[in-house]
Amino acid sequence: MATSLSERSQRVVTRHEFTLIIASSFGALLEWYDFYIYAALAGTFGILFFPSGNDTVAFLASLATFGAGFLVRPLGALFFGRLGDRIGRKYTFMATIVLMGVATIGVGLLPSFEKIGMMAPVLLVALRLLQGFALGGETGGAATYLAEHSPADRRGFYTSSLQTTATLGLLASIGAVSISRASMNEAAFQSWGWRLPFLVSIVLLAISVYLRTRLAESPTFREMKQGNRLSESPIGESFGQWNNLKYVLIMLFSTASGVGVVFGTGHFYSMYFLQNTLKVAPNSVNLFLAIALIGVFPFYLLFGWLSDRIGRKWIMMLACLLLAATTQPIFHALTHYANPQLEAFQKSAPVTVRANDCRFSLFSAPVTECDRIRSFLSASGVSYDRAPLQAGQTASTEIGSIVVHGSDKRELEKALIASGWSARADPSKVDAPMVVFLMWLLLLYLAMVYGPMAAFMVELFPARIRYTSLSLPFHLGSGWFGGMLPFVVSAMAVARGNVYFGLWYPIVIAIVSFAVGALFVPETYRRDITQ
Repeated sequence: MATSLSERSQRVVTRHEFTLIIASSFGALLEWYDFYIYAALAGTFGILFFPSGNDTVAFLASLATFGAGFLVRPLGALFFGRLGDRIGRKYTFMATIVLMGVATIGVGLLPSFEKIGMMAPVLLVALRLLQGFALGGETGGAATYLAEHSPADRRGFYTSSLQTTATLGLLASIGAVSISRASMNEAAFQSWGWRLPFLVSIVLLAISVYLRTRLAESPTFREMKQGNRLSESPIGESFGQWNNLKYVLIMLFSTASGVGVVFGTGHFYSMYFLQNTLKVAPNSVNLFLAIALIGVFPFYLLFGWLSDRIGRKWIMMLACLLLAATTQPIFHALTHYANPQLEAFQKSAPVTVRANDCRFSLFSAPVTECDRIRSFLSASGVSYDRAPLQAGQTASTEIGSIVVHGSDKRELEKALIASGWSARADPSKVDAPMVVFLMWLLLLYLAMVYGPMAAFMVELFPARIRYTSLSLPFHLGSGWFGGMLPFVVSAMAVARGNVYFGLWYPIVIAIVSFAVGALFVPETYRRDITQ
């Protein structure tokens, strides 16, 4: 008699099946590597691919372009999710990896703004959209594939290995960028060296395609196909029937949105904050993040394993609660340990901008005196208050006891320096162990929610529409709430004039995620996923 799927779910995977799981995870690793190279080079891309004249606008534009790749991921989730539920997990895997690789290589070959003008940012956005579209089909397929090969009592542990690929991909991208920077001077890197990490994908893509051609189809999918139990309309069943749609909505507003903001805060915004607000050297930030990533790596597996014993729900919900409670203290502490000179300056020399013509525009050059002053202060990592002008006065900036009239950058910088500000964090005053610890703590929250996440998603939905059902809410939550987080947080900080103000965005989302999850998310770790 053939072994049933229920019986198969109780045994340990064979060596051959485990090899297949590793092969599929390597492909996911490559896709995350490709996607994250841009994050590691956001500052460089702001210079190379957008109009010059306003560093703050260029940086925000580069973050928005990064976020654009996340925004399109739900479309990829629908497209590839339907394919995965109709024609199989294996073939969908192949399509996503090739599409991602081609788009990444295209970015590495793209001419700069200086060479082709506005076509540069247009093509960059198009390639980022293509990357995001491909990634939209990867996570759901990989999670489904791994879970359907895993024994029931180790499902969380086995699928947590997939979740480490996002961290490993980010780590690999940081390593590639750091090695490229270290092997040449800055002028050469800005000219052509930044392309090398993208072009490395050619070799990695060839390896991934080879590995994926050797993958066997999921046993669950094979048996559904043989039994003629495949869904005729995965999208219609997933989102047109309330019994399934309610779990899509619950997942979106609890675990998916929660993992999005935990992910965006720990993986991305901490890096941007250190580099662009606290002015820590990029190579130092990359090193700190790399150490924190290595340190948190085993905790993905630990929380995946733990979720097989005590359940998945409350581990993930606790991560959201901890992020909400500690984000502001952690980022204030980062300032204290990474740039104590900036912290002391802000306390001893409060900054006030007095002007009436203040406007806030994300993607245009500053046109008023107030705009130019605020743009300079934001780019300098300086928080400030605003006050109205009296009739007949001109725009001015009070920096401690010094008053600067007008918006001349040299005069503003001279006043900042005279009041104790520095354009760069002093390396000798950076408390590296504490900075690494704080970054590690943010990443630990991610391991708590991300480690059990793949198994939870798979267990939440029936097998015939699983790929489609879990992919859309995951990418809406992680892509829209999390992918746009660096841009939204940075824009809120610029608009308010306070470097910490934007952090209320992930805090509020995390609170909502915890509340929805605590009330409505079911415990799933004992469910049979073969049905």
